[in-house]
Order: sequence, then structure tokens, then C-alpha cells
Amino acid sequence: MLPAEPTAETNPAVTTPADGHPDSGDPAEPGPHPATVRPHVSPGAGDGDEAGDTTRREGQGQSSGDGQGEDTMDLHLPDEFLACIEEERSGFSGSKSGDPHGAAHQWFSPPDDATSRPAIDDLLDGIAGWGPVRTPAGVFHLVPARLERDLRLISRWMNDPAAAAFWELSGPQSVTEGHIRAQLTGDGRSVPCVGVLDGRPMSYWEIYRADLDPLARFYPARPHDTGLHLLLGEIPDRGRGLGGLLLRAVADLVLAQRPSCARVIAEPDIRNTPSIAAFLTAGFRLSAEVDLPGKTGALMVRDRSLRHVL
Repeated sequence: MLPAEPTAETNPAVTTPADGHPDSGDPAEPGPHPATVRPHVSPGAGDGDEAGDTTRREGQGQSSGDGQGEDTMDLHLPDEFLACIEEERSGFSGSKSGDPHGAAHQWFSPPDDATSRPAIDDLLDGIAGWGPVRTPAGVFHLVPARLERDLRLISRWMNDPAAAAFWELSGPQSVTEGHIRAQLTGDGRSVPCVGVLDGRPMSYWEIYRADLDPLARFYPARPHDTGLHLLLGEIPDRGRGLGGLLLRAVADLVLAQRPSCARVIAEPDIRNTPSIAAFLTAGFRLSAEVDLPGKTGALMVRDRSLRHVL
């Protein structure tokens, strides 16, 4: 997902009509855009894993820690209250009961703030209702983000130097808040999500309509192309193949939940070789190098027609 121009703000009003996208001919391979797309030269891809997906964003703040301390008090709670707390913890883990819906159950209390409410009427066929999926790493659930619940955690992830280098959202919480709020109050073409694995929030995702995004100006987009951005939040989750595994699971989830979508798209920075390697592991193909505002992107494509082959 790209800013409309290489400035400090995205332009949520920019759209590209579905019937205005150039036709690339071959349904599995987008054709070159003469001004912006260069043929792919294969980089050396290893067993990489991405810290962040990659979209370069303008106007980032200075990196800083969250600086938050924790106050503690010597409280003696009744045994009944402690039993209730333990019951809640067990329910949140989900995996112990074998119920795939339990893993993120505690994340679904109705929000009070309309500006932080997930977009129910999004343009992505209702991500909030997609539900959990089983993966080799555990039960994974995309949960639409809510500012009052998720901002502090996502902002901390964005201030990790490895993530800040590509996301450019480091700094105070207000930097990340502005980025997420713009999506939550938009028209539903982009939905920010927290990835929950066996009850543990561990990644930040953006699922967006690539055909309605300014990105569509730079590659031969097709109606209902769906884009992905991923940030693995915690350092222990990186570098062990988890990114590729989750990218495959989410791409397959998109194709299963969006029958009108024939391709899942990503555009990581060409310098982010661990991210590109993770997409390749997930069954994406590197289609082209694309000159985008602020970066050269690697156009990654996962085709519905090839999902059982790659």
C-alpha cells in the first residue's frame, strides 16, 4: 500500500476503477508497465524471514522506546478471584481446549470508540468474520486492530530498528496511531489487523485492495487484487521460517474468503531479502521490480491458479 504521492500523508480518496486497469494478457503473469516495471533479476534467496513487509512510508518520527514503567502493589486477592483469573487465561489460550475459535476469543469485546472500530463493511468481504485457521505453528487468527487495545503494542513493534528501517513508523505512539486511524476511518479498502497465534498477539498485518490503492498506478492491476503487509513483532519469531508459513496461510485465507480475488500481491523493498525469501517460501513468485515512491519494490504475486502447485 502506497501513499498517493511521495509526501507525508496517504490520500484515501484516490481510487483506480476496476475497469480501468490494464490487461496483462497471461492470467498468471502481469505484463510490464513501460514506465515503472523492470524484468525481474532473481536475487539470492535463502531461508529468510521478514522483520517487516516493507512498504516505505514518509514522515517517520525519531526512534524511541516506549519508556513505560510498571507499578506494582502487594495485593492479596481472594482464592475465588484468583480462580476466575486462571479460568480467563485458560480460555484465552484456546489451544488447550482444541477449539480454534478460542485462541482469539478474548479479543472480541465490542469497541466503544467508533474511530477504533474494525471496518465491518470493508471492501474485503468482511475480514472480521474470516475466523481462525490451523497452521503447523498453531491456530492463527487475523483480528482487526483496535486503537485502545492494540496501539501500545504495535507502536513498540514499529520502534524495533529492523522494523523501523522499512515501515518508517518509529517514534511516539501518535505516529503509529495516525497510520492506523487513517485506515480505520477510511472507506474499508485497507484493514489493519493483529495476528494472534495460539492466543498470543505476535504480528501486525495490513490487508488491502491493491486494485484500489495508488499502487495500481505502478503495475498492471486487476479487479480485486488483494495486497498484504506483514510485520513480525517479536524478535524470537523471526529467522525461523514462521513468516513464510503465516504468509502462505493468510494468502490462502484471502483466496478462500474472497472468491472474486485471483491474485494476492505484495511489494516488499527490493533490499529486504529476508522478506522476499519468506514470500517465495509462501508460494509467491517474484514477477518484477517496480519503481515506487520512496523505494524499489519487488512485485510478489500468489496466483489462485497456482496455489496448489507453488
